[in-house]
Amino acid sequence: MAIIPIAGSERFSQDGSPIDPTADYGDLSLHLIDDESVAGIDALTYEVIRHRLVSVTDEMGDAIKRMSGSVVVTDCNDFGAAIMDEAGEAVQLGLYNMQLGSSLDMAVRWTLENRSDNPGIHPGDQFLLNDPWVGGGLHQNDVTILSPVFHEGQLFCWTGAVAHQVDLGGVSPGSWSVEGKDVFWESMPIPPIAIVERGKLRKDVEDSYLRRSRVPKLIGLDLRAKIGANNVAKDRIAGLIEKYGPDTVKAVMKRMMGDAETKLRSKLRRLPDGEWSAVAHQDGARTGDRDIHKIIVSMTKQGDSLTFDFTGTDPQVEGIINCTLAGLRGGILPIVLTMLCPDIPWAPGGIYRCIDIISEPGTINNCTFPAGIGKASVNSAWSTQNAVSETVAAMLGTDPELAKDSMSVCCGTWDLALLAGVDQRGAGFVTMLCDSMAGGMGAKVDGDGVDSGGVNAIPMGRVADVEINEFSFPMLYLWRREEIDSGGPGRYRGGLGASSCFVPHGSPLGGVHLVVSATGKSVPQSSGLSGGYPAATQWDVLIRRSRILESFQRGSIPQSFEDLGGELSTLPTHYETDMAEGDVYFTNWQGGGGMGDPLLREPASVAADVFGGRVSAEAARQIYGVQLNDDGITDQEATAALRSELRSARAGVA
Repeated sequence: MAIIPIAGSERFSQDGSPIDPTADYGDLSLHLIDDESVAGIDALTYEVIRHRLVSVTDEMGDAIKRMSGSVVVTDCNDFGAAIMDEAGEAVQLGLYNMQLGSSLDMAVRWTLENRSDNPGIHPGDQFLLNDPWVGGGLHQNDVTILSPVFHEGQLFCWTGAVAHQVDLGGVSPGSWSVEGKDVFWESMPIPPIAIVERGKLRKDVEDSYLRRSRVPKLIGLDLRAKIGANNVAKDRIAGLIEKYGPDTVKAVMKRMMGDAETKLRSKLRRLPDGEWSAVAHQDGARTGDRDIHKIIVSMTKQGDSLTFDFTGTDPQVEGIINCTLAGLRGGILPIVLTMLCPDIPWAPGGIYRCIDIISEPGTINNCTFPAGIGKASVNSAWSTQNAVSETVAAMLGTDPELAKDSMSVCCGTWDLALLAGVDQRGAGFVTMLCDSMAGGMGAKVDGDGVDSGGVNAIPMGRVADVEINEFSFPMLYLWRREEIDSGGPGRYRGGLGASSCFVPHGSPLGGVHLVVSATGKSVPQSSGLSGGYPAATQWDVLIRRSRILESFQRGSIPQSFEDLGGELSTLPTHYETDMAEGDVYFTNWQGGGGMGDPLLREPASVAADVFGGRVSAEAARQIYGVQLNDDGITDQEATAALRSELRSARAGVA
């Protein structure tokens, strides 16, 4: 497919190069300090202010949750908050969705370079954007509000709040246009625009922003939540400046990034130099596409730095799964932070100094305008994260102590199930179900992955209660449960994935509109390591004309497909349809990858998994080589013989 560049679109593209704090930004004056001030900060003051800055991002998160009305935000924590210095380098990233905060530095740099002269950057301003080519988010539904913080006329720092918005227009509800070919099928990106000027909300800009949404009141509430979060951060930072002085607070910010860089470089020097590679696959870029699209990464560790080389990655495609450079960085940073930096301050401005990225523009995870990016965050960005996870874990495996911080790939894909229509109160609604936030965690070198434990890119990710979803939307759950054999087999088993099964319920229209988009149906996404197997593939089923209403009349709740009856259809990667009363939707999302050879797993652990419903007796026998008696106790002699037989079969020996 030929990508046709749009005239002027290159102005919105970035190369990810470091920010220059000494650049000329017109009349804008930046608050700068010298290296001596940073070095002179005493340890006690540093720790007190550092922890206060960390707490500011926590307070920003609390403010967003308290003011938002979206279940995606209030109950599932799909948002981010961060503090950047005067030039945009990230000082502190909040413990929410780390993907969303990974490119706020790009957005600040673009705003400085393109808005300083016209319309200008002033005290009290806040800028709205959702353009992933600029940064600040991975797809258009990630809407960022950036706020410059001034002190005595000088730009002191920036704060940023970003959250997933449930609908911003486009062909399909929720802005997930599964038939889309390019960005013009989707919600249109907005480069930074001043939505608050000198402390006053611009109604004209707000109206033009909300006009695109099917649920403008909800989006307007989220807008105010993010503006409010920035105001909270501004007040807290002003209080720190008043108490300790601007130079001291700024010195701590610089020191936080410097410490993160120093500690990461020290940890890297401890590891041997080498090169590790991985490939991540995605099945289907849009409705009807049955191709497999790959992302290749070769990670080189040399001295105290890392290079991620994506040479060989497939070209961008006609569909919704491409991601921009912001998405590529969003696939790297969460893994580096969680695996390499669990004991290092999460100051991305310092972390990025240790990382080089090689990527050709026009590829599936560094696409050029106008490629479709509506599902970038949970497709090419997520797949980039899977591949990076494999390489970083393999590198950590060379050190006995650091290996304990590694894990196999966690829930390797996001199972999108989006509902829209008229709710039980007669109002229009659109929502993305976040049940698959409870993905299985990858296995570790010394233990099993956490069952339905989450996703490693969102440390504070949560699953909304069933009751909250049923109260908020016209749906009724039949079950939400962990699924047997969904975790990747290994010496240490990957965490189980889970499933949801529900019916439309309470809408005056009877049914609801359904949008499905989930990769990993033909190729497993949660890879195992060191001989571990991948987790089970994604599985979505739509059941038309089931017997559910008759079951309710009898006072019973079905617990299996056999109980439901009706016409079962396994859904493709991307699908859009209407659900009527009596239709049932089942979705089974992925677990985590396994670690080590399954034939090395302790038979007692396999028996316990079978007893606990995590592993079937068939999988215990065929994959783990464990033979159980009728009472569930391991038959040691039969197990030894079976494992010997399986090893011989692997080697091709009769």
